[in-house]
Amino acid sequence: MAEIEVFGGGIFGLSVAYACQKRGANVRLIEKRQIGAGASGGLLGALAPHTPDNWNDKKQFQFESLIASAGFWAEIDALSGMSSGYGRSGRLVSLPDARAVELAQLRCKTAIDFWHETADWTVVPYGHYRGWEPVSPTGYFSFDTLSARIDPHAACQSLAQAFQVIGGEVLVGTDQGRGADVTVLATGFEGLNELTSELGAPIGKGVKGQGALLEFDARDQPQIFSEGIHFIAHQGGRVAVGSTTEIDWNDPTGTDQILE
Repeated sequence: MAEIEVFGGGIFGLSVAYACQKRGANVRLIEKRQIGAGASGGLLGALAPHTPDNWNDKKQFQFESLIASAGFWAEIDALSGMSSGYGRSGRLVSLPDARAVELAQLRCKTAIDFWHETADWTVVPYGHYRGWEPVSPTGYFSFDTLSARIDPHAACQSLAQAFQVIGGEVLVGTDQGRGADVTVLATGFEGLNELTSELGAPIGKGVKGQGALLEFDARDQPQIFSEGIHFIAHQGGRVAVGSTTEIDWNDPTGTDQILE
């Protein structure tokens, strides 16, 4: 039996650890802070597809992943006895001009070709969702039934618990492993910094964002993307709004204007 150590308790590390444990490996997950401490512990949890045109392997892979998500999270939540907050809510996107409306209407046809009968793409007028949607410059929105939502923090907790239920080991509060046949690094921006330093070439950099969580019960409404902002209605009567895109990590108040 292969022994594997996975460093990083975010969604990537947890998913790899769970998949390897399920396939018969002996897996240890090591997280130096807490489960879902980085980007995986955010607020939004928007699982949204690429547009169903100019199809390629990347879009196909994402499509298959989104379709598989419902079964995957049902399995995880059944094992853990917890809720990941997963739900295939669909998504409204405001259409800013006539060209955007024209493209959205064309995508109604290409969605049939590439999404088949598993999801729909339509164009809907303002008011179709009884005023839940914001005002659109054209009065129209695209709406797809493939987009889903998830509660990032809850999903990480559910996945960590499911991993332990099937025999995995979780160590929190340390960055020291015990040695294994295979080591997997899923340590977010810190891992990118380490790779950049070791390889002497830029591998990537951290990008962070801030969002807001509001007490507002719209759990049966689709998510919205309008003017660069996501609105995600979660279970439990909360709506997440955001987020900013920030690369300044040194001044905690320097991005307040972006957040506002």
